Amino acid sequence: MTERSHDGGAPDEGADGGAGSGAHAPAGRRVPRLLGRASGLLRWTSLRLRLVVVFALVALTAAVSASGIAYWLNRNTVLDRTQNAVLNDFRKSLEDSTRSLPLRPRCSELQDAARQMAAGPQNYAVLLIGVDREGKDCAATTDKNLLTLKNVPASLRSAVEQVRPVDESNRYSHHLYWQRKELGDAPYLVAGAKVIGGGPTGYMIKSLATERQDLNSLAWSLGIATALALVGSALLAQAAATTVLRPVQRLGHAARQLGEGRLDTRLRVTGTDELADLSRTFNRTAERLQQRVEELSGREAASRRFVADMSHELRTPLTAITAVSEVLEEEADSLDPMIAPAVQLVVSETRRLNDLVENLMEVTRFDAGTARLVLDDVDVADQVTACIDARAWLDAVDLDADRGIVARLDPRRLDVILANLIGNALKHGGSPVRVSVRTEEGRGADAGGGEAAGAGEDGGGAAGAGAEGPEGGAAGEPAAETAGADRAGGGELVIRVRDHGPGIPEEVLPHVFDRFYKASASRPRSEGSGLGLSIALENAHIHGGEITAANLPEGGAVFTLRLPMDASPLADGEERDGGRDRAAGEGPEGGR
Repeated sequence: MTERSHDGGAPDEGADGGAGSGAHAPAGRRVPRLLGRASGLLRWTSLRLRLVVVFALVALTAAVSASGIAYWLNRNTVLDRTQNAVLNDFRKSLEDSTRSLPLRPRCSELQDAARQMAAGPQNYAVLLIGVDREGKDCAATTDKNLLTLKNVPASLRSAVEQVRPVDESNRYSHHLYWQRKELGDAPYLVAGAKVIGGGPTGYMIKSLATERQDLNSLAWSLGIATALALVGSALLAQAAATTVLRPVQRLGHAARQLGEGRLDTRLRVTGTDELADLSRTFNRTAERLQQRVEELSGREAASRRFVADMSHELRTPLTAITAVSEVLEEEADSLDPMIAPAVQLVVSETRRLNDLVENLMEVTRFDAGTARLVLDDVDVADQVTACIDARAWLDAVDLDADRGIVARLDPRRLDVILANLIGNALKHGGSPVRVSVRTEEGRGADAGGGEAAGAGEDGGGAAGAGAEGPEGGAAGEPAAETAGADRAGGGELVIRVRDHGPGIPEEVLPHVFDRFYKASASRPRSEGSGLGLSIALENAHIHGGEITAANLPEGGAVFTLRLPMDASPLADGEERDGGRDRAAGEGPEGGR
């Protein structure tokens, strides 16, 4: 019977249905979903969150890869060990049990041989199929419910019945074949072989439920290990993020304090790593910045003191010079015609110098933050009329103002603003100059200064072409906070001064409020000091208002003054944020 036994056959390619081969495929499908969610989290701006997510992704990838490899190796090892043991035992049992059988055994003999094979340690069911002495087929099985010929896959039966040619590379005409398959919800190993020499055909079926349970336990263990690795990586990432981000947060807080002007801000430095080096660099930078700012502040204070002292020192001789020049001006008609032009020049330059000194003193008060509001109820139309009349501009200015518009403002400072704007329009713009006065409910959409509804036929605006003279002015930053713009019923006063001149050159427009700025460098000795518009703007700021300049499409320049109807909340004289201190002056040049 030895010649009828056979070597362990190779598995049929189409027959390996492997019960348990895909037991944990769903875990593998979770990875892309987690990666997709993690990629969405990475779009968040939190560096801590990104560190945690990256650590978690790395740990998850490593844990899933390691767990998958470990599961696959253990699965193959468990199944191969069980499968080899069962197939070797089945092959040996088939050979031993059929050796004593006749060529055409009776069914009872086949049944006894099947029971003998199934009694082995591997605990599998056996089906033996043969032909009895009467030529009838006989099938003997140890478990009619589990193993019948119908339960044997057709591909396996076909492979077992196939006769292979015997040659040098193939010593046997029949081989042992096996296949893993599911019966119900349980995995089984099914194998079959035909006894060479006309013996019976034997099939066996072995449950792999124990192996599946072991593999499921292993999968759960690996899953728990992966989850623990993920949690551990998140905690590790949190600790690492805290270690890295805490110095960064301190650095950011210190930088914000430094930006707020706290130049004595310093960081405590510990360690020798890159973050410690960054902290040292920050401290050195802050120290140098503080030294530089202190140096510049000292120079600025000295410069302000110099201007203030110079202005005060000049007032005494200027008073005497002014008195003398007035006497000379009164006697101009009786002077020698050759001397009269010189006398007139002295008089005009004395007035200009006097105005310049007054303006410098106002700017000094503005820089020192000592300018204050003196509020009163002002009829705006009367105030504009008085300003124009005092300077003999009635014939050159058209006024469009309704009577009865009363605002609580500082009348002297309002006169300074109007005198500078109207004087600038007359001097550098073109006639006629039109002044319109309106009220608006809060800050309108045209607060930036162009044309607006309700501005009269002029289309709104404010006058003046930026050039020399009074309008040199300091270009205030974008509008000061209009803390009082919506007081007293929530309205604001809008005064527009428009001229019909060539307009303000585009390159000059951003600088019309700069101190000492003059549009034409070729005319440095113009009548203006270059401080008028600067003082006008600061007087608007102290009221909580703003002045803007623009060109009109139809020609000419327009200045728009916006003031709150009630500046009482600002009357306490608190300094405005951003260095907008108070300044005031009178006359077209800001002088008194």
